[in-house]
Amino acid sequence: MLLGACTSGASASQNPPTEFTPITAISPATTLAEASSASTTTLAQEPTATTTTAADRPAVPIPDEKQRLVISGTGDVNLDPTFVRSFPSTGYEYAWSGLDDIFNQDDLTVINLECSASDLGTPWNKPWTFRCDPDALPSMAAAGVDVANLANNHAMDFGFDAMIDARANLAGVGIDPVGAGANAAEAYAPVLIEKNGWTIAILGGGGVHPETGSWIATEDQPGMTDGDSAEAMAEAIRATKEVADLVLVTIHWGLQDTTQPRPFEIRLAEAFIDAGADGVFGHHQHVLQPLGWYSGKPIAWGLGNFVWQAGSTQARTTAVAQFVFEPDGRIGACLVPVVIEATGHPVLQPGYEGPCVPEGAQ
Repeated sequence: MLLGACTSGASASQNPPTEFTPITAISPATTLAEASSASTTTLAQEPTATTTTAADRPAVPIPDEKQRLVISGTGDVNLDPTFVRSFPSTGYEYAWSGLDDIFNQDDLTVINLECSASDLGTPWNKPWTFRCDPDALPSMAAAGVDVANLANNHAMDFGFDAMIDARANLAGVGIDPVGAGANAAEAYAPVLIEKNGWTIAILGGGGVHPETGSWIATEDQPGMTDGDSAEAMAEAIRATKEVADLVLVTIHWGLQDTTQPRPFEIRLAEAFIDAGADGVFGHHQHVLQPLGWYSGKPIAWGLGNFVWQAGSTQARTTAVAQFVFEPDGRIGACLVPVVIEATGHPVLQPGYEGPCVPEGAQ
């Protein structure tokens, strides 16, 4: 699949809990115990008429009928100024200034946040630890980012308390955290967002475990989802599908520097879609992988680096995956070309003319 080409579709570890709350924001004052006890809302409840995930997000009128929905996904975003060393001189707005405001033109944007967005904690005993500057989060929100996946091998680099604090920091600027939490109920809880007449759910999968220790959430331990467990993720997807029109999975998986999905990732993606997922955004490989399809549903196998160092040509070549859902069931998908032209500065490449709508759509 050529970068930028648009296509369309035809129309065991810790198991996730059977009950959880789809409300992901935690106030900075919330304790771990309070967060744990708060995760008791049954999945069978009816979703509210407005978004209940990010703090203070204003209610918007919901159309009586579904309208076209454009959802963007990216790979790894790193806001650690000691790693992405351009930020102290350029400011954090530099991370988003080359993208022609693409994330404010779509309906929903999902990224993988590859660092701990907190000032708390001490480094975990592992080779690479990344700490996001919380002061970088407002510019990310202003750029149009809506959801940040924390189910990865760096979101808890400074410990569980820092991860809980990062969730609050993200929610405080209007970005919904997903994929990690105070316990399994919170980690497997979806973000639920109402947009254009749709109820959209985002689930985060952590398929890359840290080099030391266990970061998988349990009933009484903070952590992330087990994205390597087809059973656990499929159970969460099936439950979420009961309250959402669309379920998308953002998952950290695969092997670094590989340009094609392995059979293991292919089996996982198929299990997710068989369970009810409508699309998959993959990341972790640090290089771009192609766009694929299974049962008429799009899979961005690996979205590479995004806000990152400017390394080799291969490592700098990346994309925004755009999935377009039509009310009549048609789906369009494409990889919009982006190049990290300087450290911390992804740039949308010439030729983008708008979302990749399915063939025949007006």
